[in-house]
Amino acid sequence: MIYLPIYLFAILEGEIYYIAMCVAAASGKLRWEFVLIAGALGGATGDQFWFYLLRGRIHWLDRYPWMARHRDAVVHRVKDKQTLILLISRFLPGLRTAIPIACAYARVKPLQFSTLNLISAFLWAGTIMLVVTKLGPSAMERVGLRGWWGPIIPALLVLIFFNWLGRPKKKRQ
Repeated sequence: MIYLPIYLFAILEGEIYYIAMCVAAASGKLRWEFVLIAGALGGATGDQFWFYLLRGRIHWLDRYPWMARHRDAVVHRVKDKQTLILLISRFLPGLRTAIPIACAYARVKPLQFSTLNLISAFLWAGTIMLVVTKLGPSAMERVGLRGWWGPIIPALLVLIFFNWLGRPKKKRQ
């Protein structure tokens, strides 16, 4: 029951709560295996919710001129690179909802979407868990920073990276 909030927060927002729970796992308060599984399944559930909700029902977007003009380009790009897009989708915070919607729009096969999305979710959860619990603390110890707060520094770095990755580019004047 203690891992249910990890699953629910991964559905709703993604990194912040999951990273905090990875820190708790690194300090021994939670079992890392269960944190990883709850985070990955929650992330995949959130993505698949949008895909299955809008699958076959997204034609109403054609009523908006901007969407209608870009529909063919979106469908072509998604179909052309769907495996790659689905495998990296969990690592693109600003596009996490847009990618499942684009896949629904492009009529990606449900089995392919669900399988690749689940793989992506476990890669995402595993990468964050690895950095926060293993790579980060040992790297901090090698530079002389020891203590209970050791996992917090890599967790903050991961959070800053995902925040930066999801920000739109500023237009140059």
